[in-house]
Amino acid sequence: MTTKSLTFPQAFPRPKSSSGIWSWLGTVDHKRIGTMYGIVSFIWFIVGGIEAMLMRLQLSSAENDLIGPEAYNQLFTMHGTTMVFLVIMPLSAAFFNWLIPLQIGARDVAFPRLNALSFWIFLFGGLIINASWITGNAPNGGWFGYAPNSGATFNPGMGMTYWVVGLNVLGVASIAAGLNFIVTILNMRAPGMSMFKVPIFTWMTLITSVLIVLAMPILAVAGIMLMTDRVYGTHFFNSLGGGDPVMWQHIFWLFGHPEVYILILPAMGIVSEVLPTFARKPLFGYPFVVFAGAAIAFMGWFVWSHHMFTVGLGPAANTAFSISTMLIAVPTGVKIFNWLGTLWGGNIRLNTPMLFSISFIAMFTIGGLSGVIHASPPTDAQQQDTYFVVAHFHYVLVGGALLGIFSGIYFWWPKFTGYFLNEKLGIANWALMLIGFNLQFAPMHWLGMDGMPRRIYTYAENMGWESSNLASTIGGFILALGILVFIINVFYSKMNKVIAGNDPWDGRTLEWATSSPPPVHDFDEIPQVQYRDDFWFKKYPETISEYYHDEHDLVPKGALLDDETEEASPVVSGGAEGHGDDHGHSAIHLPDMSYYPFILSFGVAIIGAGFLTNTYVIGAGVPFLLWGLFGWSMEPVNDPE
Repeated sequence: MTTKSLTFPQAFPRPKSSSGIWSWLGTVDHKRIGTMYGIVSFIWFIVGGIEAMLMRLQLSSAENDLIGPEAYNQLFTMHGTTMVFLVIMPLSAAFFNWLIPLQIGARDVAFPRLNALSFWIFLFGGLIINASWITGNAPNGGWFGYAPNSGATFNPGMGMTYWVVGLNVLGVASIAAGLNFIVTILNMRAPGMSMFKVPIFTWMTLITSVLIVLAMPILAVAGIMLMTDRVYGTHFFNSLGGGDPVMWQHIFWLFGHPEVYILILPAMGIVSEVLPTFARKPLFGYPFVVFAGAAIAFMGWFVWSHHMFTVGLGPAANTAFSISTMLIAVPTGVKIFNWLGTLWGGNIRLNTPMLFSISFIAMFTIGGLSGVIHASPPTDAQQQDTYFVVAHFHYVLVGGALLGIFSGIYFWWPKFTGYFLNEKLGIANWALMLIGFNLQFAPMHWLGMDGMPRRIYTYAENMGWESSNLASTIGGFILALGILVFIINVFYSKMNKVIAGNDPWDGRTLEWATSSPPPVHDFDEIPQVQYRDDFWFKKYPETISEYYHDEHDLVPKGALLDDETEEASPVVSGGAEGHGDDHGHSAIHLPDMSYYPFILSFGVAIIGAGFLTNTYVIGAGVPFLLWGLFGWSMEPVNDPE
């Protein structure tokens, strides 16, 4: 017995074109969405960098009057917010979108339309926050938004309302993406790919996604409370009305410290893929790296109050969080020793991705050690709100996360585009970034030890801080020059187009088993997986016995070989030629393009803007929201036959 599926009138024509701007508005292809994440977040990276350089120019000399105190407050607030929420997180999401289906042998993510929705909401959330510059009311209360300074009583302008509304919109995007990748990784792996055959980057994506799904609602709750305080006159953080401003710190840092690992774990995953490839040996201690990542994520929920050692929580709380902060350094150290073990004895090739990854290990170690120092409440009390703390978290987030992301860009660029980035320009990019980064942030350690506070827009000549601040400013411009070299490299390489081939680095994981760039359907045939680093062992079956000694893992060598030719037969997918429909494929189900994620996101953005203007604007956003929801729910999942 067969049933005929119901069809409903469509609220919007379904896009058919695979080119032009309309195809990008309606795309649900994980690779295109990853590209859009990367481009938009890099634009915000430039914006955040300009904000940083303006601050460095102001601090380059004592008693400088280039920027006033209010503008400076807005700059450091927007710089921190931009770099955390609009740069590092979405740059990681760009890699998630591009690589996860390819690494697990899938054709797409579990929920392609939800994936598109997450990008468009991210875009509109960033625009809402940065629209504050246009209105002259940019946020000025720090990226952490401490109450009561962020409340309407002490901060009556609209700046912090822009901030909290924008963050709440961005949180929706992050949660949607996190849920999507959890379901994708757990349910869409290629046949034979058990969880302990999954690439490390995919593992770190899974762990990061779990953290996002658990942490972002905490920020959303805090944001809603702060917004109602500001807009509707509630008193969650107003002590005169029975509220508690310290509660904001507890809620924010309960989100904020898992957020640190949301930012750094993807970079750890990238480095864990780059090092084995260019050392030409498997990752040393794969299970330990996996469990260390999981341990970091779990323990990250028990350290939030080390940000509050000077609040006055008492010796018992300070002691407990001091111990937990020391303990979380253990799994981080395990990862570092596993990376060093991977390099030890390897046939190392020092090209641009490898240089960035090795630099990541060194810079992140420095940042980690300066972080462990703050596990001591007396030491933390001395350094609290000084430039030592600024140096610490920049060594983690720039020396760690950003260098790791650049390693991934150079590593997977041939897969994304089909051609190489220029190696000489890449090495210049790496050298300028590394030199500039250390010159910018190393002096901040001794500036902090000498007592220079954070978030001051000027300082007196007799403090002795001028030469260190000048050196820091020069370093910032050298770092910016390194970013400029990268941009030049992108355009230079695009013009010259040195073809990379499908597997230019002699890779180990499944993304290298398909064409460069991959076809819309990723793989002509879904790979059959037998080993961890399965693609490598299909290319080099003679190396199996070197790494698989356990009877449970060992599969007869002949099982890897083609029965007729007795030659290794890796799964290699060609382009989309020979597939006859609009998508470039036949007999392969892929979701059709849809405008509804964009329409729904536009409605969410208008509703968010309504909280910044008036109720009528909120009402104007509701039709778009309902249109997107209704159209999405009624839209057929594929073309009728």
